[in-house]
Amino acid sequence: MIKNIIFDFDGVILDSIPVKAEAFRRLFQSYDQDIVNKFIDFHLVNGGMSRYLKIRYFFEQLLSQDISEQKITQLAEKYSELTKKELAQQQYLIQDTLTFIKENHQKYNMHIASGAAENDLRFICDRLNLSQYFLSVMGSPQHKNDLVKSIVDNYQYKKDETILIGDSVNDLEAAVANEIAFYGYNNPTLNTQKYIQTFTDCNL
Repeated sequence: MIKNIIFDFDGVILDSIPVKAEAFRRLFQSYDQDIVNKFIDFHLVNGGMSRYLKIRYFFEQLLSQDISEQKITQLAEKYSELTKKELAQQQYLIQDTLTFIKENHQKYNMHIASGAAENDLRFICDRLNLSQYFLSVMGSPQHKNDLVKSIVDNYQYKKDETILIGDSVNDLEAAVANEIAFYGYNNPTLNTQKYIQTFTDCNL
């Protein structure tokens, strides 16, 4: 029996992917646009990955340039400025998921584990009145695998009673690493796994 649900945030609770893609385009607007386009493709495939790792990937893998931790932090903060307030609007909430959360938060222990920066994540959840439904809201820079492990360990959850719902391969990998079940959502490429077409008719 499932008792504990760990949600990814972007693409599962909030339709933030297009907004964040545009923010990355603005962040890297002074660089070669063909390279930026390759990066955006990478960003879209790796929804559960933190901005810190994505920025490092842009410089080290696509540009073959070294980048300091200080520079990564500066760019991550600028990215935060481009996205945080925009995303704290009701229009970006995925209503299908929101209804499920509101109707079931007393039935399940609910948590958020996201690749989004934790400060931004909590700001958005507070603004959208989501925090009340979750026992914890956790984000980067801590790796998704470690976030999930922390939740399972700290709350002493049984792994066979705990699931992760996500929309990316990174979410799937976090579930596998922690030996809990994974349910894909909002990403047809994950349909080979347990998959939620819609929360309206969802029976976990």
